[in-house]
Amino acid sequence: MADLKVTVNQDDCTGCGVCEGEAPNSFEMNDDDVAQAKDPVGDDVDTVIAAAESCPVECITVVDASGKTLYPED
Repeated sequence: MADLKVTVNQDDCTGCGVCEGEAPNSFEMNDDDVAQAKDPVGDDVDTVIAAAESCPVECITVVDASGKTLYPED
């Protein structure tokens, strides 16, 4: 499993929970009802990226161990 850095812009997050539904081992809703990364490698890389892609407000960023941004793509 590749090391990932997953961040959620909590100011933009609407708390819809789609990311948690897509990658429940990697995302959770916090006490403020917005998403947070709980374990960036809890799911495989493709699942984490699919969760980020499913975010309706595009507030999730996924970066690999080398610093390459996997999502969103440039």
